[in-house]
Amino acid sequence: FLPMDIAANLASIRSRIEAACLRASRDPSEVSLLAVSKGQPAEAVADAAASGQIWFGESKVQEARAKIPQCPASARWHMIGHLQTNKARDAVHLFEMIESVDSLRLAEDLQKAADKAAKTVRILLEVNAAGESTKFGYSPALLLEEFMRINAFPRLEIHGLMTIAPWSPSPERARPVFRRLRELRSQCEDLLGAPLPTLSMGMSGDFETAIEEGSTLVRVGTSLFGSRSPLRRDPAAEPG
Repeated sequence: FLPMDIAANLASIRSRIEAACLRASRDPSEVSLLAVSKGQPAEAVADAAASGQIWFGESKVQEARAKIPQCPASARWHMIGHLQTNKARDAVHLFEMIESVDSLRLAEDLQKAADKAAKTVRILLEVNAAGESTKFGYSPALLLEEFMRINAFPRLEIHGLMTIAPWSPSPERARPVFRRLRELRSQCEDLLGAPLPTLSMGMSGDFETAIEEGSTLVRVGTSLFGSRSPLRRDPAAEPG
């Protein structure tokens, strides 16, 4: 994609976000766009940043560690892929938010790494809301069981929940999954006795439906940057 294409795509995505918010009687300022930059070169990040995009999402610590220093300083980073416990220390240093916390063990390792770095880390708990065997993430029952234990870690701030809906050519198929995550957030807020501001749900194929169901953070890659190179594509990675 040429720089002008990324700028035009970004404008189109923002327009679609605004339209979805209007349909749902929501303020567009309630929804943030995370540009999924995994598999994309630093130049593509720079082009998006030049058009005002701030937040970017990476799926692999190793790729992010190499790419982030080459990108504009204005870019800010989320970890959105499955995070192995042995990468916790690097993740704490690289990312402003880790969206894919899916186990008590990972939370423990992030707490240790954050304590050593004297940092507070913002996290989302990833939920496998559709119960897919091929996906990572908490089952709803285990999420509710372990939520307060994770919340007790002093260096971790739970900001909300994240899910990846099953792929379908029809965005409507994802609606019950998004609704389920919103309901789970309400249950977690009841446990916590405080609001959880972030619902990260919706990607290129279904983000408008996700917004209608309450998403506050949509993760868009393909619609912004185009398809990743087949040589770079990770077969296990989720689509943007």
